[in-house]
Amino acid sequence: MPELNKNPILTANSKDLQAELEWFGKVLDARLKLFFRHEGASPDIYSTVPPDIKKSGSNWAALLKEYNAGFAERVALVLALIPYIQPGLLDVLLIKNSGYDRFYTEFGGLSGTRHRGFIPTGETLLFILGSENLEQRFSAQQLFHPDHFLVKNRILRLEKTAPIESPLSGALTMYEGWVASLTHGVQFKPHFGQDFPAEQVKTALDWSQLVLHESTWKQVEEIQTWIEHGHKLFSDWQMTGKIHPGLRVLFYGPPGTGKTLTATLLGKATNREVNRVDLSLVVSKYIGETEKNLSNVFSHAEKQNWILFFDEADALFGKRTETKSSHDRYANQEVAYLLQRLETFEGITILASNLKDNLDNAFTRRFESIIYFPMPGVEERTSIWKNGIPAKARLAAGVSLEDIGRKYEMSGGAIMNAIRTACLAALKDGSGKLTMEMILWGIRKEMEKEGRG
Repeated sequence: MPELNKNPILTANSKDLQAELEWFGKVLDARLKLFFRHEGASPDIYSTVPPDIKKSGSNWAALLKEYNAGFAERVALVLALIPYIQPGLLDVLLIKNSGYDRFYTEFGGLSGTRHRGFIPTGETLLFILGSENLEQRFSAQQLFHPDHFLVKNRILRLEKTAPIESPLSGALTMYEGWVASLTHGVQFKPHFGQDFPAEQVKTALDWSQLVLHESTWKQVEEIQTWIEHGHKLFSDWQMTGKIHPGLRVLFYGPPGTGKTLTATLLGKATNREVNRVDLSLVVSKYIGETEKNLSNVFSHAEKQNWILFFDEADALFGKRTETKSSHDRYANQEVAYLLQRLETFEGITILASNLKDNLDNAFTRRFESIIYFPMPGVEERTSIWKNGIPAKARLAAGVSLEDIGRKYEMSGGAIMNAIRTACLAALKDGSGKLTMEMILWGIRKEMEKEGRG
């Protein structure tokens, strides 16, 4: 077998996690000896000292140091990781109670569909940390409080259970992004699809190739200023609690006027990943699924500092008609949840719509910035034509881009489509020249799309 290239982070993670697993094994052993009242058992599991990670450069150590994780947090973290890295360590909890011929209720745990080992639950964690001591169990339950760093930062979660079951009987799991970071040392991103309806958008263009109206430019620059310097309002100017840390922006205007490109360039200019949320996947016909589909996106966006871009936002946030059925009521509840989630999101959210009037007024009031992207005027259209023609293309005699820009009212997107059509015709012709006939053919195709042919 060929030798694999050594990864310093992977090596550091492996070393620290191996030590952490050995420590956890001692903690679990101490708890079981206490539970079964073995002679000579340690009087307290908390006397088992965890590994020293002060000088370590692993991702595991960085996480523990950043949040000043204590004994209980370290037990919770390694317990959630064990099914991914050393599942056999929990086989000791598969022992049966001989008096009842069944597994111990105290240990919690689940059996997976294919996983043959012990899947820890919230009850498993409480057993290890507190066993039958109610005070210690109640204290351990604070690890699942929404304000605790393990929950707030989307590190650990308890899977949902049936309504009649205790939430603590849900599987204790770690978000996939953290598993990848703490083991392989890489950034993880779920695959685009129904469960994760967002994908990154990129562009090879820069600001010099974007043509916008002057007033639109000014407002876009304000957004970039916020992204680049907004954190100083909180860290240096102490505005925490006085203004919302996030930013919600609405771009509205006709199709092809630069809304998507502007959002993408804002991310590129500020070194942030822009992820476009596909609302056709978000809006589900199944009640309750819309909230589930988006929660995973927001979790990743908060951790990775993404800009979220919702295109055609009126598909989800449009004006609501009278509630006529139980499904309508659920739909309104889901939108209400999403509005609340957008308000608590501390990152940058950009929503785009063709018509501002299509959006519910209760929704638009929540925006810090509303920017109109109008159809380009004569000067903007002429500039788009000039910037859009490839450097290698030659204009045939008699072609005036100024005249074309003045005569044909088109969006920037439509102009670029017309240029593409004309360029392909020139390449097919073999001359490399863009004739007026080729350009007009491209324009005519775009007009027909809009019903103006």
